[in-house]
Amino acid sequence: MRERRMAARKAARRVLWRPGVHGTIRERLDWLTRTAPQVYDLDEQADIYGDRIVAALEERVAGLLGTEAAAFFPTGTMAQQVALRCWAARTGDPTVALHALAHPEVHERHAFSQVSGLRPVRVTGERRLPTAAEIRDFEETFGALMLELPLRDAGFVLPTWEELTEVVEAARERDAVVHFDGARLWETTVHFGRPLEEIAGLADSVYVSFYKSLGGFGGAALCGPRTLVEEAKTWRHRYGGTIFQQFPTALSALAGLETELPRLPDHVRHARVVAAALREGFAAAGLPWARVHPREPHTHEFQVWLPYDPDVAAEAAVRQAEETSVLLFAGPWNHGGPDLACTEVTVGAAGLEWTADDVRAAVADFVTRLPAL
Repeated sequence: MRERRMAARKAARRVLWRPGVHGTIRERLDWLTRTAPQVYDLDEQADIYGDRIVAALEERVAGLLGTEAAAFFPTGTMAQQVALRCWAARTGDPTVALHALAHPEVHERHAFSQVSGLRPVRVTGERRLPTAAEIRDFEETFGALMLELPLRDAGFVLPTWEELTEVVEAARERDAVVHFDGARLWETTVHFGRPLEEIAGLADSVYVSFYKSLGGFGGAALCGPRTLVEEAKTWRHRYGGTIFQQFPTALSALAGLETELPRLPDHVRHARVVAAALREGFAAAGLPWARVHPREPHTHEFQVWLPYDPDVAAEAAVRQAEETSVLLFAGPWNHGGPDLACTEVTVGAAGLEWTADDVRAAVADFVTRLPAL
């Protein structure tokens, strides 16, 4: 099924998102060749162990987020472990309060505890960010609160700006530092109605990714106070993250900041159009239970839930693409419970070409490929 889905995505005439990560090596290099001269002097000497272009990228990101400094890391997994172990040394408490669906809890094989000597504790498992009351009333002490913005596995959800500021204040009342897992922080400005600098300014440190929304080849940055960042660079070296030359990845990150970051607000706004049309399409098709979550997306990504086995939904999505060259649901379908399937939808540049009528028509065609309930 994965191979069929990948082939269908490549051949499809219409998709909601056509990420560069699924391109060929030639296509990826062609993209970088076109964009790199716009963002950096290619006649400058290449980097060695984090200087030159890597240092320029760090400076650019720190400026965007309004922090004193930033450190480039090969992965977000490494960046966040380093950040939180540095904070643990300062607070004297290795306990990190986080959500049960936070990335380190679900996708990192318990790296916090197994590698970095941290002790994660779960504040809540609800499909939303923790509340200020939950932070204030949490029965255990903790030195750091980590907030994933947006919380992907809950549906790319965000709190309101007021809720976020209250949660941060509640953590500070407990003398805890606040760290943002901002892998997708870039696309939160529309929901919060605030610039990146103001959003990042709520936290003591922030991690951002260069590939999830910006289309880079990889990499991440840890941003925060200069003293923290300098210590983080020492730990980066100890973790094996100070790589000899990283100019291709750094170039792709600068290109993403230049070309993709300005487009994200439009993608977020159009995701709301797509989500509404999906709801209307499922209702018009008479599907007895279908959900778009959140009802109005907080970013350009959201979930769709259907009352079918995941294999059934996946087969319908791929068949639609194979037969019509329209791929409405490009991602895998996951098990969400008995006869319940969930998939993630991302609206990118390709999705801007879809009108609400286009989405509703695609839903009607997709539903014809599902068995009757």
